[in-house]
Amino acid sequence: MLSEFEFIGNIKSKYGLGKIGDDCAVLPKNSETDLLLTADMLVEDIDFLLDWTTPEFLGHKALAVSLSDIASMGGTPKWAMLSIAVAENLWKTDFLDRFYAGWFALANEHGVELIGGDVSRSPDKLVIDSTVCGEVAKGKAILRSTAKPGDAIFVSGTLGGAAGGLKLLENGYGHGKHTSDFLQNLILKQLKPQPQTGLAKLLHTHGIATAMIDVSDGLSSDLFHLCKQSYVGAKIYAEKVPINEGLVRHFPTIECLQMALDGGEDFELLFTVDEKDISLLNSPAVTLIGEITANIDIIELTDEGTSSILKPGGYRHF
Repeated sequence: MLSEFEFIGNIKSKYGLGKIGDDCAVLPKNSETDLLLTADMLVEDIDFLLDWTTPEFLGHKALAVSLSDIASMGGTPKWAMLSIAVAENLWKTDFLDRFYAGWFALANEHGVELIGGDVSRSPDKLVIDSTVCGEVAKGKAILRSTAKPGDAIFVSGTLGGAAGGLKLLENGYGHGKHTSDFLQNLILKQLKPQPQTGLAKLLHTHGIATAMIDVSDGLSSDLFHLCKQSYVGAKIYAEKVPINEGLVRHFPTIECLQMALDGGEDFELLFTVDEKDISLLNSPAVTLIGEITANIDIIELTDEGTSSILKPGGYRHF
């Protein structure tokens, strides 16, 4: 069976879709600015469970995933369109009022204006389609396809938190259910992710990142996407991967590394930096975890002196 990424690749090749391959489509606006356009879909019981979240958290996340795409290309989000298909049982409640309250709280924080969308009826499941448009300086969007051998690989924040939060939810923990603060923080990493727009603006302003992607599918998968688009490989040092502290306090060590490598929805930024510019990136918010190599499509993981091939292990719909 084809994966979703193989399906997209086939469609791209078959129809000559040259603008597909990054987190956003890059379209010309004027002589000074390009537009960034992204779309994301969230489907009930596939991407979220209503029993685990709140309408406010879901509204927040529906926008956050798209803002992260804009951030991953160094852009500034400006406008959004939001379409939903909702079942009658939810329509009759205050669910949508609360959902939009969560959406607009994040939109107002990032200066995003809702300019349209659609509302339809669903037979049973909630479906959310988020479209966000942003801006970036002409020709300055940070792509996946421009990493070079010798570039250093950095990641922002810590990894695995959202995957840990998902495991907690699957095991019966929930937001506000008398769990410790660090477990609540893991759950919030899953339910209310924070897009890294501030760091993205900094990287774009100083022209530091040579290539970038957000960690939505998981470090192993998203690094593979970046390497594939750039026709390069990578080497990652396991001991340098920044694992979320909450994972370390609650889960076995071996599970922590696996969640940090393969767990999705952290929405941190994974980016590369030219060797000569590494000294410019003096920030505690990012960690150097490896380097780009010339071994096309091969990601090597070194762990306590041993090396292995790191396969894409993040979430796949198919």
